[in-house]
Amino acid sequence: MKIRNGAQYMDSLRKLKPRIYYKGKPIDDVTRHPATAPHIRSAAMTYALAGSDEYGDLATAVSHLTGRTISRFTHVHQNVEDLIKKIKLLRVLGQKTGTCFQRCVGLDGINATYSVAYEMDEKYGTNYLERFKKWLIRIQDENLMVVGAMTDPKGDRSKSPADQPDPDQYVHVVERREGGIVIRGAKLHMTGAVNSHEILVMPTTAMNERSRDWAVVCAVPVDAPGITMIFGRQASDDRRDRRERIDVGKPSFGAVGGEAVIAFEDVFVPHERVFMDGETDFTGTLVYRFAAHHRANYGACKTGLMDVLTGAVAYLVQIQGTAKGSHVRDKITEMIHLNETLYSSSIACSAEGWPTPSGAYMVDTMLANVCKQNITRFHFEVARLAVDLAGGFLATLPSQYDLESEDVGHLVRKYFSGAQGIPTEHRIKIARMIEAMTGGTALIESMHGAGSPQAQRIMILREGQLDKKIRLAKALIGIPQKN
Repeated sequence: MKIRNGAQYMDSLRKLKPRIYYKGKPIDDVTRHPATAPHIRSAAMTYALAGSDEYGDLATAVSHLTGRTISRFTHVHQNVEDLIKKIKLLRVLGQKTGTCFQRCVGLDGINATYSVAYEMDEKYGTNYLERFKKWLIRIQDENLMVVGAMTDPKGDRSKSPADQPDPDQYVHVVERREGGIVIRGAKLHMTGAVNSHEILVMPTTAMNERSRDWAVVCAVPVDAPGITMIFGRQASDDRRDRRERIDVGKPSFGAVGGEAVIAFEDVFVPHERVFMDGETDFTGTLVYRFAAHHRANYGACKTGLMDVLTGAVAYLVQIQGTAKGSHVRDKITEMIHLNETLYSSSIACSAEGWPTPSGAYMVDTMLANVCKQNITRFHFEVARLAVDLAGGFLATLPSQYDLESEDVGHLVRKYFSGAQGIPTEHRIKIARMIEAMTGGTALIESMHGAGSPQAQRIMILREGQLDKKIRLAKALIGIPQKN
């Protein structure tokens, strides 16, 4: 692997020249800007674990394409063991960072595209898979970070891509010329976009033949001409801009994943980087597989985050002298129970994985959707319990400036103290961490990341095999199956 550690990863980003804006101003170096640097440190952890003795087996894999050791975040799953190792890795990374480490979307896009490219080639005689393999081998050998770009603006959501008054509301091909295609449009909410090396563009919905120009999968360098990124705001980001390390809550790592808008303004993509162009009948399959892989992840990465949150609350109640209360112990028990329930969902859908015709393994899609549906409830409940146990001072804490003030600092230390022998600063720091992990962007991402809750409910009903369940009920009471 060319990039072997976090430092080399950051060096590689400095060599790129993407066009990135934040709060209306350009960012020249994402590795040093206060808004983006914490997210990059989180992504760097994926590189660090790959080189560690303790986690190297989880964080790396052997490429089925080259036989070389690669990052698991560039690997095409070859068996159930691969799926389970990925889940275990994601939980560890959640524990190490307390936030999103951003490489999952690209990994899931790689796996969905690989299997669908194989099936398109089988049906139409195209050579998408060979193109994709050549691109992927470079990604694996250089250990590049890929942002999976799926979510389009969608415009008027009652209309299909081809029927939009503004056709750019979905990324589409505006020109097919010798040597490649030209694309236009945008992708929203793209996790890790500003600190990736490559963008894997994918359709966001199933399409009909009229939307042929919108059925496109391709790979584009982040600094290709015509690409502009706008980095999104997050809760309390002004605290980070001012380097208020205590008030930020998690000073080393970002609030969530560092999401951005990616605008494509007539971007040229060479044919060798195009992996779908007009095969509308495969758009639904690609979205379906990507979504299942991505939803399976949430019971792992969010479990890691909630491990940290549970630990923070457990420490805070010790400081506050309430740890021995039966109601406190019961609520912490419930946090642990909900957390492990989510993790078991991720393990289950991985353990029930199956091979696609390409040989790449898929998770059990029903269980993956159940996993993500539970995330939209359980993560919020864990956060609610955390805020309940922490107390109202989370919302009323004086600032770091007050704590450090010569005039009033002694009052903050005196009146926000807890158990004897534990510095007041510890109580304030752990409270700020809980505030950061239970407010704003973090919970919104748990709700809407990998698709809204309704998207999972649609898939759960679709895969619920109601006809089979009806037959089971009829058989038990002797009703003929033809009725």
